[in-house]
Amino acid sequence: MAGAFAGLNRLLGDLRESNHDFKATTEIFPPLDVEKVAKELRLATLAEERGKQDLPLSTAKDRDDVEIDVINRIEEAKATAYHNLEDHLQLFKGRLSGLDFQGQFSNIEKVNSASLSDFKAEVVKGRNILHGLRHKLQNADKELKAFQEKHKIFRAPRSTQGASMFFKISVIVFIFLFEWIANGFLLSKGSEMGVIGGIVEALFFSFLNIGFTLVLTLFGIVLISHRNLFLKLIGVAAICAYALMTTSLNLVLAHFREISGSLIDGAGMLAVDRFLNSPFGLTELQSWLLFGVGLLFSVITMIDGLYLRDPYVGYARVYRQRDQAEKDYYETQAELIDGLIELRDEHHEKVDAIVEQLNGRRREHNAILAHRAKVLALFQSYQDQLERSAIQLLARYRNANIQARSTEAPKYFSSPFKLDRLKPTMTAVGELSDKDIAKAIKVTQDDLSGQIKAIAVTCEQGIEEFRELDKLFPEVTNV
Repeated sequence: MAGAFAGLNRLLGDLRESNHDFKATTEIFPPLDVEKVAKELRLATLAEERGKQDLPLSTAKDRDDVEIDVINRIEEAKATAYHNLEDHLQLFKGRLSGLDFQGQFSNIEKVNSASLSDFKAEVVKGRNILHGLRHKLQNADKELKAFQEKHKIFRAPRSTQGASMFFKISVIVFIFLFEWIANGFLLSKGSEMGVIGGIVEALFFSFLNIGFTLVLTLFGIVLISHRNLFLKLIGVAAICAYALMTTSLNLVLAHFREISGSLIDGAGMLAVDRFLNSPFGLTELQSWLLFGVGLLFSVITMIDGLYLRDPYVGYARVYRQRDQAEKDYYETQAELIDGLIELRDEHHEKVDAIVEQLNGRRREHNAILAHRAKVLALFQSYQDQLERSAIQLLARYRNANIQARSTEAPKYFSSPFKLDRLKPTMTAVGELSDKDIAKAIKVTQDDLSGQIKAIAVTCEQGIEEFRELDKLFPEVTNV
């Protein structure tokens, strides 16, 4: 389910990306330094010099060169500020365009239907997986039921696992080791190496006694409980073979002990001959003890072996197969249900994040508009300041000129200076207002909320479909 909601993931990533690196500042139009301009243009000196020459003439109607220099300096400052303003307006335009509300709203509309389809696809995938597992469980259940009916078994299999299995295997190992060591001591009488030699000889007898008993029990004696007559006869034959072989083996071992005590070479063959001629002709108590211990350990091993697994051949395997199929089905069902719930919650979180990002972009949009309005206001204020600076500079020149003159000043000296204002070129075509954005976000949020409800409903339906398989394919309970 990791690949679900791919479109939603891309959309959320796009909304989170920053679209500018602009830092707001109000130091955009630095004020004009009137004193510095007056000094650079030598207004006081030129006013006095030209005043003494009665320039400009009293009849003059146009500004003289000095006044034109002042106005040109003001116009240069105005043009520089205007270019600066245009750069900022382009930057604001780019930032507003980068928010791309129309594109984001369109993407959200497309992703809405895709996300619901993705979720429905996950439901279909899960249902197909469960259908296969349920079919497998049905087959295993039918096989178990057929086995039980065929063999008339109405019980659960004897299952030996964990600590119980460890204990039973430990009993067999303990019996083997104990018989080995005990026989070693009893056989040490006729061994050249004493106790060690007896233990070495006893190893082979213990291996035959315990190993033969365990193999015959697991693969022969257990068949006596089988419904099949042929297999049951094999079980009976196995019991007879076990009784004969175990008794014979332990009697041969007892005879071997008596013979090896007085004769080393050929003791094995003599023990076999003696067993064939007089099986129970043992003359020493220790020999009878050796025979009894071996027989007892063999019987204990046989009983323990009967409980290592279910005595009815094949029943435990069929039952285990059915249990495993049931475990696989219900574990997968739980995982798929948890996966749907997790996917639903993940979708809800992403939708909340998208709405938050849209609101964040709206706040950024308003901040950009407010900043742009502030910059425009600053430019208008700056033009007012330039006009005042021009009036101040011209007044300095004219007043100094009048004081140095011997004739009347030109009439235009009393005319106020008016700065021609520049108006920025703004194209607001396609720009959304805050009201438009708020309305669009509300519509988008309603659509996303509807999608959340649809996915929640689909999730519940998917969970119900996963559980519905239990009704379409009811489980057959077996004892």
